[in-house]
Amino acid sequence: MSEPNIPAVTEGEQGAGQEREVLDVRQGMFHASTTADVSGYNDMTWFVELPQASRPPYGGWYDSAVDRLRAGTGDPDAAIRKVVVDRGELTLFVDREHIAEVARVLRDDPMLRFEWCSSVSGVHYPTDRGAELHAVYHLLSMTHNRLIRLEVSCPDADPHIPSVVATYPTADWHERETYDFFGIIFDGHPALTRIEMPDDWPGHPQRKDYPLGGIPIEFHGATNSPVHERRDYNS
Repeated sequence: MSEPNIPAVTEGEQGAGQEREVLDVRQGMFHASTTADVSGYNDMTWFVELPQASRPPYGGWYDSAVDRLRAGTGDPDAAIRKVVVDRGELTLFVDREHIAEVARVLRDDPMLRFEWCSSVSGVHYPTDRGAELHAVYHLLSMTHNRLIRLEVSCPDADPHIPSVVATYPTADWHERETYDFFGIIFDGHPALTRIEMPDDWPGHPQRKDYPLGGIPIEFHGATNSPVHERRDYNS
């Protein structure tokens, strides 16, 4: 697969002069590269990109929450890499070395009180060079009835992120699932083992570089055919 031709574009909707984080450029409706695109949109070009950083004021309770979090961290400029308000939701992009500290502040500060981590999930962006793997945390404040999202990235060559289980015990199985399916290693997790796949399973099935079929099935001596061999569109 050839490298995507990513244009140098700036000045998005959230402020002039901001560089867009374009991860990939795709052609057509279904990004068909080996067969014809029969959708009628084969001339359409669209971008896969991360949302740009938002500029304060963010609106509502977001400003006071971000300010409070920054005040509670030792090095806020290093800890919080980007603040994004997109589709009415607040996302903080956090440096991986500071995720445990940020989680503690969000839980313990009486003006924040995000007591519950409802989920931890993984995302794989193969073209996000140096930050191919992302972990996404959804936190809920039952005290203030608020939701916040944290996103942490790490390189595929060094897939380590500190665990938040010491702060949020509910993240235990979620971090194990993210490790199982994406290969992110959560340092400090009490028992980071596979949770759904067999212990000796090769690879991590939800990564985008994982094969779609064509791999041996360990039960009954069967095989799983490659995806392009499962259907015949000419019959």
